[in-house]
Amino acid sequence: MERGKKRRREAEEIEAENRDANHSLSLEQNLSFSDTNVALRMMRAQFPQIDKVAIQPFILQSQLYSSVKDRTQVDRELESLRRDKVVRIFKLNTGQDDHGIMFLEDYLKQLEHVVKRMEEKKQGDVDVFKWFKGHVIESKLEPSIEHEELYALLSLGGQVKDGHISLLINAGLLTRQLIDPNMYWFAIPNIGSVLKGLSQGRKELLSLLNRRRYKEMMLAPLEKMRLRLSPLDMRFLLRDLIGSGHLKTAHTPSGIVVQVSRD
Repeated sequence: MERGKKRRREAEEIEAENRDANHSLSLEQNLSFSDTNVALRMMRAQFPQIDKVAIQPFILQSQLYSSVKDRTQVDRELESLRRDKVVRIFKLNTGQDDHGIMFLEDYLKQLEHVVKRMEEKKQGDVDVFKWFKGHVIESKLEPSIEHEELYALLSLGGQVKDGHISLLINAGLLTRQLIDPNMYWFAIPNIGSVLKGLSQGRKELLSLLNRRRYKEMMLAPLEKMRLRLSPLDMRFLLRDLIGSGHLKTAHTPSGIVVQVSRD
């Protein structure tokens, strides 16, 4: 346990050192990492600045797969960070295997922002947010929760009505599962426009490379290009598409080449 704490402290120090430097550091210089926690903190520091969207940084699981060579190691270390309440993992609605990772402290900031907004709008009984934070978030670490369990945990805070659960859904903290309406996914509030930008950015970047003669481009100039249809930067999308297998990289004497995967 002590070793885990030491590694986390080291990762936090690396994140602090690199927060300013990372925005100028090229992807070619920091494409891969040996440790999932270090990769997460580096990418959190590099999360793009998005205008008019109040969202804390999040990392895609695919981005970790692009950065830490051993996927089994990523899954194992991510599971350990989740159990230790360092991060939360969210199922995203942009693709079957899309998962977002947010540091718990960032998620709680996001939650506070939502509560403040709901209080200002005077939308219903906001006590439910205290119950949600104190009893549900604290004890339910998985990405989804069943209706009965949600009800039982919220009841530890006070008398639960159906309206309370509707309030959590309207605040963007929960979404109903389509296959089983008795189950909810935990969600990141205010993420909708960013996920739209993710889907559009993926299409735009793949389209750009597919139009090239060999469906490839050097990483250094590609990374500097701006996308028209997405608020996310090229670095964010390149990590995602490399990790999901849509793009691959090859090392050449003149630098890294990014290619569209042909299989």
